[in-house]
Amino acid sequence: MNALKILPLLLAAFLLFGCEDHPAQQKSGSTSQNRPAAQTESQPTAESAASKTLAAPWPPAPGGDTVLAPNLLAANYYVILDGSGSMLDKQCSGSQTKLEAAKDAIKEFAAAVPADANLGLLIFNDGQIRELAPLGAGNRQQFAEAVQAAYASGDTPLKDAVKAGYAALEKQAVRQLGYGRYVLVVVTDGYASPGQEPDAAVRWMLESTPVELHTIGFCIGTNHSLNMPGRTVYKAADNPAALRQGLADVLAEAETFDAATFDAQ
Repeated sequence: MNALKILPLLLAAFLLFGCEDHPAQQKSGSTSQNRPAAQTESQPTAESAASKTLAAPWPPAPGGDTVLAPNLLAANYYVILDGSGSMLDKQCSGSQTKLEAAKDAIKEFAAAVPADANLGLLIFNDGQIRELAPLGAGNRQQFAEAVQAAYASGDTPLKDAVKAGYAALEKQAVRQLGYGRYVLVVVTDGYASPGQEPDAAVRWMLESTPVELHTIGFCIGTNHSLNMPGRTVYKAADNPAALRQGLADVLAEAETFDAATFDAQ
């Protein structure tokens, strides 16, 4: 056969066998044995691991009947007042009961809250948790009257109270599409009743949402379940002045707070 005819045939055969071997080499090179350890199925990448631990969006999406708040950027302060029986003691509060001192401090705090912020009040007493003033911007008179009428009796269901306070803030967050500031303020003089330790609920709230927790521990020092350094803001108050200052500090952290306004009250 003519050499010029054989040469094209040899070239075609070489290309054919070379193409058949190449996929096999690619397949062998893509096995998990040749991957970096972090890329194997048994050891997911950091990105894939992180995607599995992302918290659910907060707040929940508004439903079809949700009425959006008129001020989506409003700050929200929801106060939990301890109305347990120990608040009738006069320890640390001079001639007043601890409840009376707390009432005065909370009313002073409410008067200093910016007019465009939402303010709400919850109390626990008589074994019940009750909302005395729902979050609102035009409710200062109702808030003050509710504080003044508060009385003390019963135990300290801190876990249920924190959960109820969080639920009120989350409901408002849905109406504000998550914009604004959300602050839970607890004024308490005691430790949680058995079965009412709030630790787990507080950790979840702080890790999963932007809600802040500020606690004023009145006459109980710093050894309290709501004192979680690096997570919560906790102020120990040994007298009425320290109690008022602890509440003032809640507002002092807000960008719109004017310290002179609070001092003038």
